[in-house]
Amino acid sequence: MRFLHTSDWHLGRSFHRVSLLDAQSAFLDHLVATVRERDVDAVLVAGDVYDRAVPPLTAVELFDTALHRLAEAGVPTVMISGNHDSARRLGVGAGLIERAGIHLRTDPAGVGTPVMLDDAYGSVALYGLPYLEPALVRERFGAAKAGHEAVLAAAMDRVRADLSTRPAGTRSVVLAHAFVAGGEPSDSERDITVGGVAAVPTGVFDGVDYVALGHLHGSQTVTPRVRYSGSPLAYSFSEVHHRKSMWLIDLGADGTIEAAERVDCPVPRPLARIRGRLDDLLADPALVRHEESWVEATLTDPVRPADPMARLAERFPHTLNLVFEPERTEGDPLASYAQRLRDRSDQQIAEDFVAHVRGGAGPDDTERTVLYGAFDDVRVDSAVQEREVGAR
Repeated sequence: MRFLHTSDWHLGRSFHRVSLLDAQSAFLDHLVATVRERDVDAVLVAGDVYDRAVPPLTAVELFDTALHRLAEAGVPTVMISGNHDSARRLGVGAGLIERAGIHLRTDPAGVGTPVMLDDAYGSVALYGLPYLEPALVRERFGAAKAGHEAVLAAAMDRVRADLSTRPAGTRSVVLAHAFVAGGEPSDSERDITVGGVAAVPTGVFDGVDYVALGHLHGSQTVTPRVRYSGSPLAYSFSEVHHRKSMWLIDLGADGTIEAAERVDCPVPRPLARIRGRLDDLLADPALVRHEESWVEATLTDPVRPADPMARLAERFPHTLNLVFEPERTEGDPLASYAQRLRDRSDQQIAEDFVAHVRGGAGPDDTERTVLYGAFDDVRVDSAVQEREVGAR
């Protein structure tokens, strides 16, 4: 059976205030063409269909058109909600839509109920695990802890329990939206850290033949059976080196991965990160290749130059982001505050602040736990508010 694995469409998202609607439409054209041309048996969409709980009407229309085209192609589609989606809003009409071969899995209660497909070698059970917010599903799943590993493990227990009732030889596929250990994040994913721990071990997914992951925006092979498709478009300059693609997976008669091929997605415009003094950037002949790219420029002039964006735009008309990092000595007290905080989590910044106000003594274990709880409460409160807005 051949699957086309994709995720993280983020319909309705822009790139530094530039609309990506046309680019997202072109991607969906490409997806449908791939389905038809490559004899795909099922499409797997591993969450974050939309960019926010209440998407703009243009994004909803684009999604609606995509569903109609996939249904017309006669190829089953299994789709889960991600942490950016409103699960209840995305799942409206799921029962009716299922009659057209579009299977929306947005309710955590249904993780153990698969979509069953058949080929010449027997049945394949496809289980959809929508994004599971630990604080909201822990009690329902009977998880011992309110963490991603605990709730995903509980969900996978339900998957394996159902699979054990299926005829011998039934192959299995899981769709999940999570941060799995070994994956490489980028700047454009929303943090889903719980208690200071974001990643879950791959062992959580033991017992199934293929795991189609969403959430991380770079296409990645965590293990041969556990993969991220990544987003079809770049959503931050941190993705400048990403190759945007979908996975074409051939699942053999015995559940082995017979082939895994990356199918490249259309690129609306390449990304470029350039760095240096303004005059040097404007004169460097090696930068000719970036003149039609979307550009993020980091200026290192010791003194901020006049009208930098306007001057950059004369050579790089698609400059979208400007960063100032003046050349300074290592001990210079004026070194960028943002630079000092780069790659540090909110938890680490808070702990550093505690150490600063105490004159060097950081938080003890009890205080560190309180900070974990505070950050988790804020994140969960945001998730609840989005869920309530999406349900209206």
